[in-house]
Amino acid sequence: MTLSRRSFGMVGAAGIAGALPGLASGAPRYATRQRIKPPRLRSGDLVGLVAPGGYTTERAIEKAVGNIEALGLRVKVGTYLRAVHGNYAGSVQQRLADLHAMFADPEVKMIWPIRGGSGCISLLAGLDYGLIRRNPKILLGYSDITALHLAIYSKVGLVSFHGPLAASTLSEYSRTHMMAVLTDPQPAYTISMAQENARRALVAPHYAIRTVTAGVATGALMGGNLSMVAALAGTPYAADFRDSLLFLEEIDEAPYRIDRWMTQLDLSVGLARAAGVMVGICENCAPEPGERSLTLDDTLGLHLKPLVIPAVSGYSIGHIRHQFTLPMGIQARLDTTAQTVTLLEAAVS
Repeated sequence: MTLSRRSFGMVGAAGIAGALPGLASGAPRYATRQRIKPPRLRSGDLVGLVAPGGYTTERAIEKAVGNIEALGLRVKVGTYLRAVHGNYAGSVQQRLADLHAMFADPEVKMIWPIRGGSGCISLLAGLDYGLIRRNPKILLGYSDITALHLAIYSKVGLVSFHGPLAASTLSEYSRTHMMAVLTDPQPAYTISMAQENARRALVAPHYAIRTVTAGVATGALMGGNLSMVAALAGTPYAADFRDSLLFLEEIDEAPYRIDRWMTQLDLSVGLARAAGVMVGICENCAPEPGERSLTLDDTLGLHLKPLVIPAVSGYSIGHIRHQFTLPMGIQARLDTTAQTVTLLEAAVS
């Protein structure tokens, strides 16, 4: 099921600071955190089903439970999973309570949000990061869940996973890569792009892979939903993507908004300070028919073409069925010629 994000020398030093975005005096200072890898997922493990963002439905709950059980796992439903508060899945306090309960329960080995939507950013100030540090476990999801990924990595150093949501329609491609990363610790694991997306590119050009700057880059994976990564810029939960492989995706947004958010990341940290940039498949991000606007490709080009680091778009991440799972903070290698991403270490212990 594809879900919308709304239904992510002093003189010399002064000269350098002025020349490089993110080095100015007002830029956030990033702390170096020791990474924590969660225990691997095993057959029969208990999965906590929660809704930290948008509200859900009985149909989605039924689908999510089916997905979990089909993977040979068991389900624990959050106390407030069915709560509704406007377009959110309950109040901030209710959503925090469910997340904290799942982290505190020693039987729960993985926390799987049922959907994204919106609202996760409101939880960040109230999250018990000490609890999370004492009880590391897998957190999997994409879209609005990006806020949780970035905040938890920033404050705790816990590796979490940008991948399918519990109510997603799991293709064989997405299931295979998800389970490989979560269950089978390997010193290296190479992910090729989905052939299904390549075939769809014949009729939907935004599915096509575009290499803006070729090359090989290595760094820690960092990023997620573009609007959420941009929203957290300048906050204590911001993504530190310096020397990292920055990955981004978006859905249902006009090119001018994507331009604004990419500019925000460039001003706050500096895209050129990443090791490489990888943009996923951005669904429904074309201008409206007849609207005077740059195309999505033109917009991405404004920000990617000036870079000398490897930069690509159309990779198999985002609000799409055939997506692979990316572990936040894990060292990886992007090879634009081979069109692969290789994890250079295990993401789970």
